[in-house]
Amino acid sequence: MTTSDRFDFIIVGAGSAGCVLANRLTADGRHRVLLLEAGGQDRSFWIRTPIGYGKMFYDARFNWKYRTEPDPGIAGRQSYWPRGRVLGGSSSINAMVYARGHPSDFDDWEAAGAAGWGWGNVLPYFKRIEDWDGGADEWRGTGGPLAVHDPTPDIHPVCDAFFDAGEQMGLRRGVDYNGECMEGTGAYQVNIRRGTRASAARAYLRPALRRRNLALRTGALVTGILFEEGRATGVRYRIGGREHMAHAAGEVILAGGAVNSPQILQLSGIGPADILAAAGVETRIDAPAVGRHMQDHIGVDIMFRASRPTLNQTLGSWARRIIAGIRYILTQTGPLAMSVNHAGGFARTDERLTRPDIQLYFQPMSFTRARVGTRPLMRPDPFPGFQLSVSPCRPTSRGEIELRSPDPAEAPRIRPNYFATEEDRAQMLTGFDYIRRMSATPSFRAAIEAELSPGPDVQEENAIWSYIAGAAWSVFHPTCTCRMGTDPAQSVVDPRLRVHGVGGLRVVDASIFPNITSANTNAPVIMVAERAADLILEDARQGTAR
Repeated sequence: MTTSDRFDFIIVGAGSAGCVLANRLTADGRHRVLLLEAGGQDRSFWIRTPIGYGKMFYDARFNWKYRTEPDPGIAGRQSYWPRGRVLGGSSSINAMVYARGHPSDFDDWEAAGAAGWGWGNVLPYFKRIEDWDGGADEWRGTGGPLAVHDPTPDIHPVCDAFFDAGEQMGLRRGVDYNGECMEGTGAYQVNIRRGTRASAARAYLRPALRRRNLALRTGALVTGILFEEGRATGVRYRIGGREHMAHAAGEVILAGGAVNSPQILQLSGIGPADILAAAGVETRIDAPAVGRHMQDHIGVDIMFRASRPTLNQTLGSWARRIIAGIRYILTQTGPLAMSVNHAGGFARTDERLTRPDIQLYFQPMSFTRARVGTRPLMRPDPFPGFQLSVSPCRPTSRGEIELRSPDPAEAPRIRPNYFATEEDRAQMLTGFDYIRRMSATPSFRAAIEAELSPGPDVQEENAIWSYIAGAAWSVFHPTCTCRMGTDPAQSVVDPRLRVHGVGGLRVVDASIFPNITSANTNAPVIMVAERAADLILEDARQGTAR
């Protein structure tokens, strides 16, 4: 071992949270930081290109490509979970939607035992993150590291049918859902700057890599945490089959996400004792909440054949794809410079509710002829089509992440337990009814030639549920597997994100959410990392880190 193996902080995972931590913890030059990433560099053209999301969806070079266990709630199907295995993590392969969630989500966090994480505490961090091109105000920030772009002028004209239908359903058009009022419809705000994906790696990590006190090692699979006298003192990791160790004078910080952070804890002997024993791992701390309480959003689509042009016509032939590609290369504009999610919104299915309970997605393209195992965003149907999707905001079902074996290269067992509660089943049926009624508004009817799936004959509740169970898909927002709270029997980290029962170890990523937020999760993950960096540096200055 050489002196280069010793650092003040070791960050495991260069995803959305890890990139933020690497930047903020090295900014004052006082601390030496090691950042370990199991994946590689993010230099691919398809990572930089926004519509390249479709290419990244199944690309094992950049993606863990997890599959869940067969799930009774979705007719015994396995669910596919793409997770980023590359600098920037899932922010390098996602659909780039920037959504904070509802302010009450964070007040719920505080009520659940996460003191200091209420809306009043986190709003300044959201504003710190943003370089919002709509301008700063009481709710929004500008000048931050992360580009947040309003693509309204560039979205496809067929989106007007969605907006008009929303107005006929009582939804206000053109809302800033990250502003004062979440409810309504609009173009989805996206992490894109001048036609290029604005991942956490580009926003936070690239500037930090110029600093001499940050060391980055890619292709580094962490195999376990090192301990001395009840304190985390470093990690073991593997690069190209060779074993390494790194030691931390300050803290080890897990930022692997809702799948990998509980996996690393369990590999290191911190987790439910029965699960560890079954996997052949000696228990260091019997921590029953590690890997438990998992929440994810789940959605379902209705697909339509359109009576007017959609993006299918723009990208539906080789010649037009070549034209779009040339336009993008020369100008960074056009359909390749945009997210697949052009429009969407948030709605209440019952006017007595105090906050939206469903999220809407509108894609101005369709893929009814797509092959299983593909995400061909540049090969849509040859006819005009679009899809309307719904996802309930606050699922009540809980899943788990469990170690299969002591082998760190073996994917953990993922059990989402979708629709395990009657409440979730009822909520999805209500959401499906909402988008069905939306599609029946005069504005949408004028744009629809036919409902392709599930089809107009599927009307009875049992038939609708059969369709939902067979077609529902993860929205790719796994959270809460190392959740924050004060009770070690029900949570993994305390409100300062320190792991219960062991010193020198924190978790900073989506796994620490006490409850899932009401929308896409990348924005709150970045907020969590911003605030965590302040907590970590404060403890380091005061000498109060455990």
